[in-house]
Amino acid sequence: MRNVLLMLGLMAGAVSCSSALDRSEATPKATLRPATKVVFPHETDCNSPAWWAAGQLGILNSAGHPWRSTGKDLVSLANPQKIEYDNTVNGGRWIEAIWQTGGSLYGYYHIEPGGLAPGTTLTAPKIGAAKSTDNGRTWKDLGIIMEADPATFKLDARNGYFIGGHGDFCVYLDQDEKVLYIYYGNYGGDVSEQGVAVARLKWEDRDQPVGKVQKWYQGKWSEPGLRGKLTPIWPGFVAWEREDCNAFWGPSIHWNTHLQCYVMLLNRSKAKGWVQDGIYVSFAKQLGDTKAWSKPVKILEGGAWYPQVMGLEPGGTDKLAGRAARFFMAGVSEREIVFER
Repeated sequence: MRNVLLMLGLMAGAVSCSSALDRSEATPKATLRPATKVVFPHETDCNSPAWWAAGQLGILNSAGHPWRSTGKDLVSLANPQKIEYDNTVNGGRWIEAIWQTGGSLYGYYHIEPGGLAPGTTLTAPKIGAAKSTDNGRTWKDLGIIMEADPATFKLDARNGYFIGGHGDFCVYLDQDEKVLYIYYGNYGGDVSEQGVAVARLKWEDRDQPVGKVQKWYQGKWSEPGLRGKLTPIWPGFVAWEREDCNAFWGPSIHWNTHLQCYVMLLNRSKAKGWVQDGIYVSFAKQLGDTKAWSKPVKILEGGAWYPQVMGLEPGGTDKLAGRAARFFMAGVSEREIVFER
């Protein structure tokens, strides 16, 4: 039923959203208003994907390893339990996105391998896939589906975290349930290649995704997910390897039933340690049209990492919300976000 509600909302928006974003004066807007404090049940260091099953809301909060919590609604999420993988890897795994289909959950994580820049803790994230058939308790690792070319790494990077790589992302399945779009951060290469980029995976390949992802590059889905080139939709302003790095990163996307459009929330860095410039919002009528997104507009000065919504209407999650939703940063909500046409 939850998937049906989501798809009905998507189909209803196919026409009205098109007219809403064709005129710049009609571009939607988002504002924040105070609300009582709500905190996710476990430490949070990435986007926290949520889903509904048998009348229960589930969520994964990750800070190097995912923890699963459930409850009858957002405020009753509790009892976090450490999830289990069927393998071990070099580095932690943050499950940042989930798509639910039938009785299965498809999870997408980024891994931060160690030992890439000797004598430092710097790393270069990769993106992988996993599958759960027991409502998120245990996961089968499906392999790494996206990684950067090591030739783009900057071993002397001074941002405090990454020498390059792909990570801090979200996923969304298109209306026809044929293509999964992956909006991700790229942290290496020339500054013109850094920032927020997009790739895609045919949904029919979801159980064997390795080698099947295509990156958007110079107007085409032409480069492989593994070590391929890319063209970002939001290029960096100052390169990630510099102390004064300045770029958008960490996108989270939901379908908004009030606006009948997709909404993207973004972080923007401005200094070493990824100090926050602020939280930004962008709107689009189509997932696969890289030029469809409106220019990001700042809605909050400063703030914390990982802005996302949690929908308040029936079936609401991080991927589905209405006119008003809970606004989270770093797993904490002290505001609602309100969307207007």
